[in-house]
This record gives sequence, structure tokens and C-alpha cells, in this order.
Amino acid sequence: MTVDLHAPIVENRFLRDEAATQALASTLAAAYAALPGLPPEQPSAIIELHGNLGAGKTTLVRHLLRALGVTGRIKSPTYAVVEPHEAPATATRPALPIWHFDFYRFKDPREWEDAGLRDLYASPGLKLAEWPEQAAGLLPVPDLEITLSAPVLADSGTDAPAETGRQARLTAHSATGATLLHALAVPEGGA
Repeated sequence: MTVDLHAPIVENRFLRDEAATQALASTLAAAYAALPGLPPEQPSAIIELHGNLGAGKTTLVRHLLRALGVTGRIKSPTYAVVEPHEAPATATRPALPIWHFDFYRFKDPREWEDAGLRDLYASPGLKLAEWPEQAAGLLPVPDLEITLSAPVLADSGTDAPAETGRQARLTAHSATGATLLHALAVPEGGA
């Protein structure tokens, strides 16, 4: 798989609540499903998710997988390292393989290679990686990085409203990433 690298394109968003996170995931899923793939190949993309514990990475992945049509239990791969999924075929595209990785428990980046994950990364399909920094230096450059962070809550002793939600910083590193990011910038229902 060849990645067309270019200068990063960055977009910042505020996700007010889980519904906003779900909307972002749904738009991203539609954009991914529309990526070109040469039959019998499926489109490929690598999306890295960054953020502290509780930032919403797994929640975003769950909404993305649901939007792609994945049914059944969707669990965090923290202990298994990788969970395979498949988005069902539609009238316009074949079934899409999806790999959800979580490298949180890695103590050394070489564990990525020792686990034999290079071949999965090279295969067609969508790769979603939580805690990619734990495999730093070995992972391919992602098409899209999503960094989630919880806003600082207002001091309860002030009149400032308590902030809820998440900040999302999306960074495209390839033409595929730019396509996904552009789809997120298009207002719903229009081009």
C-alpha cells in the first residue's frame, strides 16, 4: 500500500456531547465507505486515535463501526490488542474488513512487530489504532489522526458554566486522509 504524503491538514472541532461524536463518526464512516477501491480490493485507510484515558477514543470507534453497519458486540481491544470486524457488503461495495487496535499495554514499540501486526496493516481495509504512540516509530504514517481531549472544567467556585464535551483535532497526512477530512468539512446535506 502506497501512501501519498503531503503537508498535514488540520481541523479542530468541539464535540459538545455524544450525539456530536456520533455525527462525526457517521460522516467519517460514509466518507470511508465512498473511498475508491479497485475491485476486488476494498478501500484502505489508517486512522490513529490519540487522547488520555477516558477521552472518548473507543466511543468514537464504536459509533464509526456502527455507522459502517457492524453489528454485535463491539469491545475495546485493550487486552486482545486487536479486534477484527467486517462492515457488510452493500449494493455499491463489497464487505469491508476493519481492524481495531489498542496498543495501550505495549511496553516496547517492537511488540507491534513481534505480534505480527505488520501484515494486518498492509492488508486492505480500515485500521483504527488507539494508543499508537506505544508502537511509535514502527507504524506506517496514518492517513488521519484524531486527537481527543476533554476540556478543562470550570472551577465550581466561579459563575463560569461547566464545559462538557471533547475537543477533536483531526490531522490528515495523505490524500486519503484529506478526502476523509474534506467530507467532514462539508455541511450536512450539501457539497
